Amino acid sequence: MKFVPAFFAAACLATAMAGAEDLTIGPDYTDAPEVKAKDGVPKGKIVRFTMKSEDSKIYKGIAKGKKGKVPYERKVAVYIPEQLDKKKPAPFLIAQDGGWYLGVVPPVLDNLIQEKRVPAMVAILIDSGGGDAQGSQRGLEYDTVDGVYAEFVEKEVLPRVEKECDLRLTKDPEARATMGGSSGAAAAFTMAWFRPDLYHRVLSYSGTYVNQQSPENRRTPHGAWEYHENLIPRAKAKPLRIWLQVSEKDNGHDRDDSSYHNWVRANRLMAAELKKKEYAYRFVFSEKAGHTDGRVTRQTLPGALEWLWQGYPDTPAATKPAP
Repeated sequence: MKFVPAFFAAACLATAMAGAEDLTIGPDYTDAPEVKAKDGVPKGKIVRFTMKSEDSKIYKGIAKGKKGKVPYERKVAVYIPEQLDKKKPAPFLIAQDGGWYLGVVPPVLDNLIQEKRVPAMVAILIDSGGGDAQGSQRGLEYDTVDGVYAEFVEKEVLPRVEKECDLRLTKDPEARATMGGSSGAAAAFTMAWFRPDLYHRVLSYSGTYVNQQSPENRRTPHGAWEYHENLIPRAKAKPLRIWLQVSEKDNGHDRDDSSYHNWVRANRLMAAELKKKEYAYRFVFSEKAGHTDGRVTRQTLPGALEWLWQGYPDTPAATKPAP
């Protein structure tokens, strides 16, 4: 049965034995028109700054034996739409691995905001502290299954954004979204899972819901695999809205469950558990695509953001049915 949401540039097919929450796209991909700047559409301003580990009380750097902590810097870019009413606290979107999305999130938001498909929001694109996977600063921040990264963003990044950009950010979790790809997606989900008082909306590309955690934690011995194995099934449903995607040839696609390192399997299990608990979710499976595949992002991001912000006041998406 074919299913063609307006926000996809190519046709989407409903997967076998799946409801409207589960979609298959591909194998061919086309950039959505909203990823390109359009004539007559106001362009948001980008404010950039750098954060140093020496100024952080939460993430001082990874310990390296007798040499102590290894210092690092992280770049932050803040998108501010021309339509933003600075007299009010601003809705916002956090993007992990912000540099990955600097070329696509601003033009997409320019177009969606102009068309009133999403609220006028700030986008805060935050780089990690560097490295990847176990033993890295990025791994510590993104793959640890606890609320520390959300606390870091709340206490150290957001106040700096308000200072540098001369604006106020909302405290309303319904007006806060968080996104990322790979471990950045797992971090986005972790932010909302542990702090639903701060975030209700999550967008996840090729989420690392596998055992990538370092250092090990006895409470979550299988790292982010614990979300679909234990945490979601055993917890009362939280007020979260979650859009997640995985690709056919994503990392570890040919590994078995005992490896705890199959991204395709992990994301399918995430979708299944979210469905059981009746979360508001959307799961997208991308045929003939790879890990954090840019073709998928460029086709789906406008529609994903529009779906993610459904129910927010003063947008058409607040009243129309989910696509």
